[in-house]
Amino acid sequence: MQKVLVDTCGWVAIVEAGLHLDQELSNLVGTFELVLLKSVDEELQELQAQRSSTLLLDLLEKKSVQQETPADVGNHTDDHLLALAKANSWPVITIDTGLKQKLLSTGCQVIEVAQRRRLRMLN
Repeated sequence: MQKVLVDTCGWVAIVEAGLHLDQELSNLVGTFELVLLKSVDEELQELQAQRSSTLLLDLLEKKSVQQETPADVGNHTDDHLLALAKANSWPVITIDTGLKQKLLSTGCQVIEVAQRRRLRMLN
């Protein structure tokens, strides 16, 4: 089973595109389990409080396992995602250009929403 880290903007892009997450991710990585960092969850909760449309956080929580935020890698969520992706060879769902560049430059995989229609893997 492939674990997949979820970034805040990656989840928002999936919801806004209306993608069928199970089908799209299964096509890319096979059997998967989403990993939700506490810091990402907190960012999504803050975003949800500011929006009128739903971010389907209940769905994300049902489909993911919680992962504590690494304490020894800095204070920024991107640093946490990068450290876990690198240490465990887990791809990260994101559309954040800066984070994608950091991940790809260290040999990590990125899953992004392409053309608001599908997910694609970048290596």
